[in-house]
Amino acid sequence: MSELLRQSKVPEVTLIFWLIKILATTLGETGGDALSMSADLGYALSSLVFIGVFVVAVVVQISARAFHPPLYWIVVIATTTAGTTMADFADRSLGIGYPGGASLLFVLLIASLSFWYWSEGTISIDTITAPRVEIFYWVSILFSQTLGTALGDWMADTNGLGYEGGALVFAAGLVVITVLYVWTGVSRTLLFWAAFILTRPLGATLGDLLDKPTNEGGFAFSRYFATALLGATILGCIAFLPQRAGLHRREPDAS
Repeated sequence: MSELLRQSKVPEVTLIFWLIKILATTLGETGGDALSMSADLGYALSSLVFIGVFVVAVVVQISARAFHPPLYWIVVIATTTAGTTMADFADRSLGIGYPGGASLLFVLLIASLSFWYWSEGTISIDTITAPRVEIFYWVSILFSQTLGTALGDWMADTNGLGYEGGALVFAAGLVVITVLYVWTGVSRTLLFWAAFILTRPLGATLGDLLDKPTNEGGFAFSRYFATALLGATILGCIAFLPQRAGLHRREPDAS
């Protein structure tokens, strides 16, 4: 019997997907810093707030019967803001520094992906059609966003590259991934996760570039203004740029 196509709960991966993803990760940096620093709630309390938002949003997302772009991107933004404050809490409040924070988060991400693969036999996003698989997906996304924040801060602050230099390094990494995608047969699933992780530190460094003081190499935008501007841009992209659910091929039931 011929294969059937079933819609996934995540969008088709196109240039529009990556554009909104980078905007969302940039907003995650400015939004996370706005609550933890500008509103002075601190990293721990801000993390609890954003994790709470993430839990509510992801429950609604998993309960939905089909792909809804606004809902999907709300969950992504929740992971980026939570990732920002969680990474800052690990790096600074726990005192383990950027290398320790990044290493810990890398281990958590690999563990999440490994358990997903052990359970389902794949970590391809084309298979996200069931609640159980979607839970694996969102847990992995949360860890990847948090890891990306730690990597962005590590590259920009510790290695002395600054925010522009850090952004260029991660952008160059994404160019390499694009070349591998177009001209090689490297696993598409591996390249997707590599790109998903790297877009987060790119967004983190761009967010810092927007809101840090000029004497620290930033543009000194208000964190609230930068967050609102990025949010409005994302809403515009969702409203006017076409997105559709990805498709999962499966065998029909033998009945």
